[in-house]
Amino acid sequence: MLRTIDLRGRDLSTAELLAAVPRAQAARAQALSAAADIVADVRERGEDALREQAERFDRVTGHDIRVPAAHLDEALERLDPTVRAALEEAIRRVRAASAAQVPAPVVTELGPGAVVEQRWQPVRRAGVYVPGGKAVYPSSVVMNVVPAQVAGVGEVALASPPQAEFDGRVHPDILAAAKLLGIDEVYALGGAGAVAAYAYGVASIGLEPVDVVTGPGNNFVAAAKRAVAGVVGTDAEAGATEILIVADGGADASLIAVDLISQAEHDEQASAVLVTWSEDLARTVRAEVERRVDATRNGARARAALEGPQSAVVLVDDRAAATAFSNAYAPEHLELHLVDPRPEDFVNAGAVFVGAWSPVSLGDYLAGSNHVLPTGGQARYAAGLSASTFLRPQQVIAYDRAALEAVGAEIVALADAEALPAHGEAVTARFAANATGSED
Repeated sequence: MLRTIDLRGRDLSTAELLAAVPRAQAARAQALSAAADIVADVRERGEDALREQAERFDRVTGHDIRVPAAHLDEALERLDPTVRAALEEAIRRVRAASAAQVPAPVVTELGPGAVVEQRWQPVRRAGVYVPGGKAVYPSSVVMNVVPAQVAGVGEVALASPPQAEFDGRVHPDILAAAKLLGIDEVYALGGAGAVAAYAYGVASIGLEPVDVVTGPGNNFVAAAKRAVAGVVGTDAEAGATEILIVADGGADASLIAVDLISQAEHDEQASAVLVTWSEDLARTVRAEVERRVDATRNGARARAALEGPQSAVVLVDDRAAATAFSNAYAPEHLELHLVDPRPEDFVNAGAVFVGAWSPVSLGDYLAGSNHVLPTGGQARYAAGLSASTFLRPQQVIAYDRAALEAVGAEIVALADAEALPAHGEAVTARFAANATGSED
C-alpha cells in the first residue's frame, strides 16, 4: 500500500523526477489505439456503430439515443430535494466564478485613426460529455454547461452513457441536472463514441457536429479527444484523476489519508501521491491509508489505485525539492498542507487547494472553481475548463486613409524584404490617382 520512493540526497533533472513516479502509461497507450478505432467506426457507420458500442460497453440495446423531453421532466420531478438544492448552489457558485473568466473587449488606438479591437467570440455550438461508468457525476453537468452558458454559447448538447440499470436511459440525476440548466438536447452516448459523434455528427439521430467538445472521462475519452483534434476543438485531456499532496511535518496525517483515498476511489488508474520531507508524516499517512481504505464503499477500487505504480509516498530533502517535484509532475489536483504554503511557487497544477480546509472534494462540488482539469502532466501547458474554453480571441482592425498612409512605406519595405511585392502593391494601389476608396 503506497510504496515509498526516497529521492533524498539526489540532484535530479526534470526528466528524472518524472520517471520517479510513473503514470499509468500502459493503460493510456492501449486507450489511444482503441479510441482511434472507435472514432473511425463512428465516423464511417454512424448510429449503427454507436448502438454496437452501447451493447458492447454499456450492455444496452434498443434505447433512445436522443433523450426524449419526458425523460428530462420526469428526472427533475423525482430528484431528491437535498440533491437539487446542492446542485442549485453549485450552479450559483460556478456561474459567479465563471463570469470572472470572460475578458472584456479592449480597444487599442495605435495612432490617429488606427484602431485594433480585441474581442472574445463564443463558439456557436458545444458538446459536453458527462461520465457515467464507475460513478455518476451530475456535478460534471454543472461544471461543463455553466461556463458554456456564461461564455454565450448558443447551442449546448450533452452526452452521457446509457445505463443498463435504468433500461438504457441516462442516469436520472444527470438528466435532472441538465433540465435544471435548461439543456434539452441530450444523448445517451458513452465514451469515445460520444466524442466521435460530436465531432462528425450523426444525421439519423439529429446530432449536428459541434465546434468544441469538453468534459472529463476515463483514458478512452481523453484519447478520443486526441483522435478528433483538428476536426473539432477540445478542452484538455481530462483522463484518470490525480492528486498530489505536498505536506510538512506539521500536517494532519488523517486528513491527508482521506484526501488520497477520496481521489483513488474514482478509478483503478487514479494517481495518489504524497510528497514530504518528514519521515514521521510519511509513515503515519501510510498507516492511516491502510487503516481507512477498506472501510469506504469503494475501498477495493481505491486500494487498486493506491497500490498501482502511479501512486506513492515521495520523500525529498526539503520544501524546495518538493516544489520542484510538484512543478515537474504538474498534477491535476495539488493540495498544500504546509505551514507556509506560498501557492505562487507551485506554477504547474490544474487547480491548487491551499490548507487543511480546502480539500479537493470542495473543488469537485461547491468551491465555485471548475473540476474539469488537465491530467497526465498537461497542466504544464493546458488550463482547466472555464468560460474561456468556449471563447475565441478575435482581432478587429480598423484603419482610416491617413493611418494606413502613415505606415505605408514600412509595409512596402517589409513586403519587399520578404519577396512578396504584391503585399506592398495592395497598399500603394489605394493611394493611386484613380483609386475609388470612399473612406477618409
